[in-house]
Amino acid sequence: MAIYLNGQFMPIEEAKVSVLDRGFIFGDGVYEVIPVYSRNAFRLEEHMRRLQHSLDGIKLANPHSRAEWAAIINQLIARNAGEDQYLYLHITRGVAKRDHAFPKPPVAPTVFMMSSPLPSPPDSLLHSGIACITAPDNRWLRCDIKSIALLPNVLLRQMAVDAGCAETILIRNNEFMTEGAASNIFVVKNGTLLAPPKDNLMLPGITYDVVIELAAANGIPHEVRRISVAEIFDADELLLTSSTKEVLPITQLDGKPVGTGKPGAMFAKLHKLYQDFKRDVMRK
Repeated sequence: MAIYLNGQFMPIEEAKVSVLDRGFIFGDGVYEVIPVYSRNAFRLEEHMRRLQHSLDGIKLANPHSRAEWAAIINQLIARNAGEDQYLYLHITRGVAKRDHAFPKPPVAPTVFMMSSPLPSPPDSLLHSGIACITAPDNRWLRCDIKSIALLPNVLLRQMAVDAGCAETILIRNNEFMTEGAASNIFVVKNGTLLAPPKDNLMLPGITYDVVIELAAANGIPHEVRRISVAEIFDADELLLTSSTKEVLPITQLDGKPVGTGKPGAMFAKLHKLYQDFKRDVMRK
């Protein structure tokens, strides 16, 4: 596997980062995940805007222009096998003496990027759906920043794994749903697709945007608003979305069936629309 680190492409086995890197010491950095279809980075401009939003959120200057990022990304895609990949991009504040305050003067940021194969979700999950659990959203108040400090998400996701489930759906203040530990969540009720708002309490997903756009373009009733805890458990369908999971049906929540306990009509429609979109747009 070829990776990019601080201006150089190299095998991942040769990559080295100082133990004094602030990403290692403090989790002081941000990341981005970019899906690649037929060797084309999908919605690169949108991913770059989200990256800039995260960098602005932690007051870290962007180390590259949009054109430079595009060149690095295209080179990394070309150096790795597979028509479909996903790129992990990671920027930290750099190497400095351990001090909570920002280094003064600023030091060079650490920039790392790697590519991994991007498989499609297995057919078995499309037919059976996945099981999820709920848990209190105990993360900080800037979930819109794609921070590398993901320990709360790691612990929340592990709760699902320990319960034999695929994901944890997060509930803020015992009042409303925000998102999954590593995904966005949609609710379906009476033929209407409900989505939580993109605010500081959730990460604005690129696949989330695609699903909203597909609903709007195909006359699917939808609302973007706060979704109460009661609405989650009373849902006809629940859907999970992410760049790597695409669109998946949630058929069990906290050990109880969602709706009929089987993937529903809204999932079938949105999954087909998403696959058509992937074929006709993402791969172009």
